[in-house]
Amino acid sequence: MGRTYIVEETVGQYLSNINLQGKAFVSGLLIGQCSSQKDYVILATRTPPKEERSENLRHPKAKLDNLDEEWAAEHAYQVSRMLPGGLLVLGVFIITTLELANDFQNALRRLMFAVEKSINRKRLWNFTEEEVSERVTLHICASTKKIFCRSYDIHDPKSSARPADWKYHNGLSSSWLSLECTVHINIHMPLSATSVSYTLEKNTKNGLTRWAKQIENGVYLINGQVKDEDCDLLEGQKKSSRGNTQATGHSFDVRVLTQLLLNSDHRSTATVQICSGSINLKGAVKCRAYIHNSKPKVKEAVQAVKRDIMNTVADRCEILFEDLLLNEIPEKKVMNSEKEFHILPRRVFVPLPGSTVMLCDYKFDDESAEEIRDHFMEMLDHTIQIEDVEIAEEINTVCVSSSVNSQASLDNTDEEQRKQPIKTTIVLKIQQNIGVITAFTVAVLAAGISFHYFSD
Repeated sequence: MGRTYIVEETVGQYLSNINLQGKAFVSGLLIGQCSSQKDYVILATRTPPKEERSENLRHPKAKLDNLDEEWAAEHAYQVSRMLPGGLLVLGVFIITTLELANDFQNALRRLMFAVEKSINRKRLWNFTEEEVSERVTLHICASTKKIFCRSYDIHDPKSSARPADWKYHNGLSSSWLSLECTVHINIHMPLSATSVSYTLEKNTKNGLTRWAKQIENGVYLINGQVKDEDCDLLEGQKKSSRGNTQATGHSFDVRVLTQLLLNSDHRSTATVQICSGSINLKGAVKCRAYIHNSKPKVKEAVQAVKRDIMNTVADRCEILFEDLLLNEIPEKKVMNSEKEFHILPRRVFVPLPGSTVMLCDYKFDDESAEEIRDHFMEMLDHTIQIEDVEIAEEINTVCVSSSVNSQASLDNTDEEQRKQPIKTTIVLKIQQNIGVITAFTVAVLAAGISFHYFSD
């Protein structure tokens, strides 16, 4: 028996309304959530057309020679940034004017693996062995409306297609549960002087990878309580008159505790590293995750929150680097500036119609709400209302500074932040220091373990 995909009815309406407009095919992404028993598809979005190929599509070929895997994979990567915790790209679809043939199925298979590789290339976390490793491909014949649903094991590049069930359900995500938290971060990342070939982005990725282990190993309080990971998330919630368990407001408050001191069985170690400077990422981020309401487990909810924390911090750093490149600001200029400020993107949320789920995006201070609306239309092929855009955070600032006296620079920058009339939630300080930065990882012998609140 293959996987079962429970699909929001609006997804079926969206797919049926896609007009090929003379093209041989239209492809896109399927977005939703995995669970041990079945998967949920709550959104579909077509891959935007590539402008330089518009003329070629006037004379479509019978085969999928025009299927640009690289373009579709990059679209999937951009879309993955707009998904909160708990949501991911579950697979791909294609709508054609031709009956299913081997070349279509093979093309879908290649496309699905290309999309998965693109999405995973910069993640700070890995899938667990217990998680579902199957992804779906959906082929729809535009003339007969016949559906062919197959799944593949993404861990096995040679896996063969498995039949899967595609079932529509009305109001699938209208009562999904949300988990929210504010996470305070203070990440110190040395810039290695010995690895001169390392870019600023790669150094940052290395630093974030070390920080991600703290997030993975943290303790998560749900509504102020530590719950066993195998317990039902809704355990202890009030029941309705029909006997169904309901979460008050369908929202949970999450707090993250990270370990400050190591266990006594850890050895005390110190690492000396020659560095050309350092990056300090400090501030607070808003995180949200969503989970299905069909007997969800605590470990599913906690995992969704963890991944949203790691994703949103990593995505902001990468978006900043992309913005610097687009504005042709050389990395050497950034690193050699005595003091230069850049604005980190703020996270914004937008509701998905008919659902409790909200999608997200990132907005620089000079971007308008209209640009956010246009970006949602381009990436997700869905129209949003400007008044529905929720800016979750205050202005985020990046301070790039070179310091002869590093301690003075740190003190002055902190003083400037305190004088700002608005709350600065994320500060990325890049310092240039000539000499050696000694990074200590010290294990303190103690009777217990101390934890530090990373959230309000």
